Amino acid sequence: MERGINRGCPQGSFCGPGLWNIQYNSLLNLNFGKQSKAIAFANDLILVTRGKTVIEAENYANTELTKITACARDYKIEFNDDNSTAMLVSRRKRNERK
Repeated sequence: MERGINRGCPQGSFCGPGLWNIQYNSLLNLNFGKQSKAIAFANDLILVTRGKTVIEAENYANTELTKITACARDYKIEFNDDNSTAMLVSRRKRNERK
């Protein structure tokens, strides 16, 4: 069976991992603020952000996500919204805001 490829790189191809690394490195090399760090494993990306308050962390995260979104658009990388999530990690007990 033969099939024409008009975008992307076939899974298992020889040049696929190298091309993916070149493309994905652009996301990892963005100029993130000192309170944020991007970590990647295979095709997953984690954005870790710190703040003194939830609002501050949320604002930092939104700033960094704007940079990631612009870079992804430039390199034609799409994120699956169904697999994207946010998680709050804190040492303090508090009521979740609604």
